[in-house]
Amino acid sequence: MNIRENLENLELENLSPYAAHSAVSKGRRREEEQCDIRPVYQRDRDRILHSKSFRRLKDKTQVFLTPEGDHYRTRLTHTLEVSQNARTIAKALRMNEDLVEAIALGHDLGHTPFGHAGERALNAVCPYGFCHSEQSVRTVELLEKNGQGLNLTYEVKDGIRHHQTKGRPSTLEGKIVRFSDKIAYIHHDMDDAVRAGILKESDIPREIADVIGYTTGERLDHFIHDIVSTSYGKDDILMSEPVAKAMQALRRFMFTNVYQNKEAKSEEGKAEMLIQTLYSYYRHHLELLPADLTALTEKGEPEEKIVCDYIGAMTDRFAIAKYEEIYIPKSWHG
Repeated sequence: MNIRENLENLELENLSPYAAHSAVSKGRRREEEQCDIRPVYQRDRDRILHSKSFRRLKDKTQVFLTPEGDHYRTRLTHTLEVSQNARTIAKALRMNEDLVEAIALGHDLGHTPFGHAGERALNAVCPYGFCHSEQSVRTVELLEKNGQGLNLTYEVKDGIRHHQTKGRPSTLEGKIVRFSDKIAYIHHDMDDAVRAGILKESDIPREIADVIGYTTGERLDHFIHDIVSTSYGKDDILMSEPVAKAMQALRRFMFTNVYQNKEAKSEEGKAEMLIQTLYSYYRHHLELLPADLTALTEKGEPEEKIVCDYIGAMTDRFAIAKYEEIYIPKSWHG
């Protein structure tokens, strides 16, 4: 018996009966030989971690565009915080940690430069629309490895596709990541807003703080403990009603005071214009796209989607550099 099979048997013995077990995965779109050391979800985690799209997350905006300071979150640090939250919950509930980590690390691979501003911009101009969760699946299925994709398991792709609020993951591990994503961004966006001077901890309404805590650390701890205690021994991942209501109220508070704050979002209109201008340019200059993308037209992929694939994959800095290269005279640089 090889090491992978030993690990699969340990999962069957030790994980919750409600967990997703590696040995009974629905498998991959293309059949391939199993690794003799790693179960399938661990292998998926490794493929995501070594992908180009994962590396690009370090230079993509989370909430604050080009902030002054080194300690603001990026899309990569957000992803790592989601992964840490999800693994903590999964371990406590005896769920599959490899699966939650793979979903968490892959959930935002399709996110645009400039955060949700970039996503809104592409969604507005592309006739097929643009949604970052669907683009994340497209990234791992089609765009990575020069059009071959990463050939991930069904369960990982399902968790990535359904990580947003409206999603319905088919595994409890996917549901853990769905909660962990919300917990992470509420936690770190509040922390960054305080750092930016947009909010103070004391601004949190008393009726929310009384339920889930008065500091970012207290709230993070409370959310995770509540999910674990409410979900323990159940075939579902749940929050208690009081904490779920407080979380929704805090999210509304964040939308009013941070996500729609004029000071925090003052540059987003410029970012949207930049993205839409690049879309229009490359829509008429498809020959300038990388060869692996233009080759997708031979597979029947619409040109509009391919342009979104190129722009959506850009980092903030690369998008700005491309805009300057196309539209700003060289004599004006520097």
